[in-house]
Amino acid sequence: MEKPPWDQQVARVMVRPLVRTPITPNMLTVATAVIALAGAGLFVPGDAYLANWGAGLFVLARFGDHFDGELARQSGKTSKLGYYLDYISGAVSYAALFFCLGLGFMDSALGNWAIVLGLAGAASALISMFLNLGIDQAQDLKDGDAVGYPGFAGFELEDGIYLIAPITWGGYLLEFFTAAGIGAAVYTLWSLATLLRLRKNNQ
Repeated sequence: MEKPPWDQQVARVMVRPLVRTPITPNMLTVATAVIALAGAGLFVPGDAYLANWGAGLFVLARFGDHFDGELARQSGKTSKLGYYLDYISGAVSYAALFFCLGLGFMDSALGNWAIVLGLAGAASALISMFLNLGIDQAQDLKDGDAVGYPGFAGFELEDGIYLIAPITWGGYLLEFFTAAGIGAAVYTLWSLATLLRLRKNNQ
């Protein structure tokens, strides 16, 4: 997209008070990862009340994921460590979400297939991380920039994760889990195709 997505623009404004504080981008990355993992863990018991809190925490963490990059740019603290840490944090967060949802839905209509779907989603998240790192390298991106996600009208594909909160609160988490697991696999295949195309063009 020509302009940053809406959530990133909001984060850009909200992070300004932190520019002259001791808080570093990597601190924010670790903090959002911890919140995301806590949110994911609340899905494991399969309890609707805990799942509602888990969804809210996970959405908060994914919105907060924009803060570290914005703080790094505004404070001039971009680094290779932060670049890789951000990728790892995102991949591990999504992998944990899928895995924990799979555990939480073992007693649902999916049965053991919930674990299969959860593992597939987790694997897709981790594989996509390496594919996106390869895409960044193939595009020769500088200054810690990342490839980003396909987007339109101020929204990225990744922004779909925000829907997990209202969908969970509305009682449709199982359907979301199923669709997201399939979508994660499709995104991984798209990333692979993109990487192969870029490498072919660079030959």
